[in-house]
Amino acid sequence: MTTETRRIVFYRDEMLPPKPPPPATTGVIGWMRRNLFSDWWNTLLTFIGLYIIWLIVSWLVDFAILSAVFTGEDRNACLPKNGVEVGACWAFVNARFNQFMDGFYPTDQEWRYLLLYAVGIVLLVPLLIPKAPYKGLNALLLFGAYPLLAYLLLYGAPSLGLPVVETTQWGGLLLTLVIASVGIVISLPLGILFALGRRSELPVIRFLSIVFIEFWRGVPLITVLFMSSVMLPLFLPEDVTLDKVIRPLVGVALFAAAYMAEVVRGGLQAIPKGQYEAAQALGLTYWRMMGLIILPQALKLVIPGIVNTFIGLFKDTSLVSIIGLFDLLGIVQSALSDPKWSTPTTAATAYLFLALTYWLFCFGMSRYSIFMERYLHTGHKR
Repeated sequence: MTTETRRIVFYRDEMLPPKPPPPATTGVIGWMRRNLFSDWWNTLLTFIGLYIIWLIVSWLVDFAILSAVFTGEDRNACLPKNGVEVGACWAFVNARFNQFMDGFYPTDQEWRYLLLYAVGIVLLVPLLIPKAPYKGLNALLLFGAYPLLAYLLLYGAPSLGLPVVETTQWGGLLLTLVIASVGIVISLPLGILFALGRRSELPVIRFLSIVFIEFWRGVPLITVLFMSSVMLPLFLPEDVTLDKVIRPLVGVALFAAAYMAEVVRGGLQAIPKGQYEAAQALGLTYWRMMGLIILPQALKLVIPGIVNTFIGLFKDTSLVSIIGLFDLLGIVQSALSDPKWSTPTTAATAYLFLALTYWLFCFGMSRYSIFMERYLHTGHKR
C-alpha cells in the first residue's frame, strides 16, 4: 500500500462558531482598560481624578446630609453646638419653601398655579413622546388654549370667581418658569423667521433681519432688561401701560430670538444645495419647500444648538432680579437678609438649593435633546 492510499483526508463541512473576545477587552473591564488605565499616564490621572472626586463628594455628602439640620424654627437650630460646626441649614429652605416656589402669591390661591402645573405636564408629556397620538390636537391645546388658561389662573378673573393676583405678587420658581416658558415658545418661531429672512433674496427683508439680529446680539441682556423696563414705556402712548412682568418678557423673547436665528441659520447653511434644487424641480413653492423639506432637516441638525439656547435662556432669567422682580434667585437672596435665619451656613445652603434646582431643569432639557438626536438620526428603527 502506497503512502498516498494510507493518508487520511479530513475536512469540515461547516464553519466553527466564532469564539467570544477575551473578557478583559469587553464590558466594564474592557472600557476601563481602554479609557482609564491604557498607560501609566492615564492611570495616574485616573487616580488623581478619583481622589479629587472623593474629596468633593465626601464633603458634599457630609455638608448636605450627614451634618445637615432639617428641622428648626429659627437660626438657633443651625448654629454650632458645643463648638461643633453644623452642615446645611435645610430648616431655612423648609421654612421658606413656599415663598421660593411662588413668591408672594396668596396662600389660599396656591391651588391655581398647582393646577396650572398639572395641566401643563399633562399636555407637554404626550407632545414630547414621539409615538404619542393626536400630536396636532395636543399642540393646539398646549400653544393655543393653555396660555389663555395660564392667564386666567395666574392673574385671575373676578367674573369666574378667581380673585385678581397682581404680577407684583408673583415670584420664585413660578416667575422663573413663566419668563423661561414664554421666552422659549416665542423665540423659536421668531428665530426661524429671522433666519429665513437673513437668507432671503429680497434686499429689504434681508437687511431688516440682519439689523434685528446684530442689534440684539450686540447688546448685553442686562441692558435689554433695563431698556424694556425703563425705556419701552416711553415709546408707548400715554394711556397705554405695560405690566412690570410683560416688559422683561418682551425683552427676553426678542433677545433669545436673535441667538436662535443664528443657530437655525447654521442648520440652513448645512443643507446641500441639491435639496433646494430637488424641491424646486418638484414645483414646490418657497414656503412648502421650507416647511416640508429644508426646515425639518435643518432643525434636526441644530437640535444641540437650540437646546443650548433654551438652557441659557432658562438660566438668564435670574437677571430679572436687577429690575426688581423676585424670581427664584431674587427671592432667595431677599430671604437671606432675614436676621431670623442668619447663620454661617444659611447662604451656602440657599445657593446649593438654587444650584440643584437650576441643574434639574437644565439637565432634563439636555437629556431630552440627546434622546431626540438619537431618535431622529437617519436609519433609526422606530
